[in-house]
Amino acid sequence: MKKVGFFLTVILIVLSACNNKEKFHVQGTVTNADDKVLYFEAEGLDSVSILDSVKLDNKGNFSFKGNRPECPEFYRLRLGNNVIHFSVDSTETIDIAANATNFTAGYSIKGSESCQKIKELTLKQIQLQETVNKLQSKVKSGSFDGALANDSVNHMIDKYKKDVMINYIFKGPNKPYAYFALFQNINGYLLFDSNNKKDIKCFQAVATSLNTFYPKSLRSRNLYNVTIKGLQTTYSGPRKMINIPQNKVSSAGLINISLPDMDGNVHKLTDLKGKVVILDYVMLSAKGAAQHNFKLRGIYNKYKKSGLEIYQIALDADEHYWKTAADNLPWICVRDENGEQSTNVTLYNVTSLPTMFIINRSNEVKERITDANKLDTAIKAVL
Repeated sequence: MKKVGFFLTVILIVLSACNNKEKFHVQGTVTNADDKVLYFEAEGLDSVSILDSVKLDNKGNFSFKGNRPECPEFYRLRLGNNVIHFSVDSTETIDIAANATNFTAGYSIKGSESCQKIKELTLKQIQLQETVNKLQSKVKSGSFDGALANDSVNHMIDKYKKDVMINYIFKGPNKPYAYFALFQNINGYLLFDSNNKKDIKCFQAVATSLNTFYPKSLRSRNLYNVTIKGLQTTYSGPRKMINIPQNKVSSAGLINISLPDMDGNVHKLTDLKGKVVILDYVMLSAKGAAQHNFKLRGIYNKYKKSGLEIYQIALDADEHYWKTAADNLPWICVRDENGEQSTNVTLYNVTSLPTMFIINRSNEVKERITDANKLDTAIKAVL
C-alpha cells in the first residue's frame, strides 16, 4: 500500500507540474452571438488547429488559455467564417471585445502592442481589398477601363506596401506584427514577394531579426530559408558577372568604397589616405556583433591618437536597426543597402562576417583578418 501511495503521489506531482506551466489568457465578449460557437485556434506554418471552443450565451463572455509559447506565435478567434488574428509571445492577458455583425473589423483589443498593430494592418488590408473590389465591379459593369483599373490597383498596392515597410516592417522587424505584414494578401495573392528585388529586403530584415532573437523557432528557420531562396533568385544574375568600374580603383590599387553614414554624409575609403584603416564588414543585427564592436572600441581607443581609423560597413537590411545600433559608435559606420549581395562584398571577396582588412597609410590593403583578437598585432605592424 505504501508503494502504491508513493507512486500515486509522484503522478499527482507530475500532473500538477504540467498544469502549472505558465499560461497566457484570451478573454472578452462577443455581442449579438447568442448560441453561436466561438473557436480558439492556433495558426501554424501551413495549417490551423482548433485549441478550444465555447458556445456563447446572451452575454457573450468567453475565456481561453494556452501554454506560454517559447517564441512569438499566432492565434485567432473564429466565429463562422470570420476571424480575429492576434499574436502571443509571453504570459500576457489579451482582452477582446467584438460584435458578431462586424467581427473581423469592428473589434477592440488590449494587452499587447503587437496585437494592436496586427489589428491596424488588418483594417488597412480590408480597406485596400474593398477598394480593389469596387474597381473590379466597375470594370465588370463596363463603367471603368480595365487597363486604367490595373494601373490604379498597382499604384494603391505600391503605396500600401511603402506604408507597411516604413511603419511596421522596418520599424520593428523583430516584432510579430512585422512577420504578419509579410504575409498579407489581396485577392489571394501575397502583397510581398520574396522573389521581388525590393520586397526581399523586407524578408531579410524580419528573417535576420527573428533568427537573432529566436534562432530555435521553427517559424524563424522557415522564414530564413524562404529569404535565402529569394536572395538566390533575385540576385543570381548580377552576382555571376561583375564589372569593376574604372573609378573604383585608386592609384595605389585599393578598390574604393563610397557609402553614406546615418546622417546621409558620404564617406570615401580613399579619403582616409594617411591613416591606418580597419575596413570592417559586419552585420550589426547578427549574434555576436555587440561583442565584436566592444573589441573594436578597445583597439580604436588605444590607437586613435596614433592615426587609426575604422571604416565599418554594415550590411543590415533593416535601416532603422542599423541606425539605432550605430548611434554611439565613435568611428565611421556606413551602410550598404544591398547587404550581403553588394558589389562591395564581392569585390573584397567577403565570404563570412565579420571580416576585416588592414589598410596602411598609403591606401594599400596589407592583411585580411577574421579574428578580432589578432587586430592588435596587425595594427602595430603598420602604424
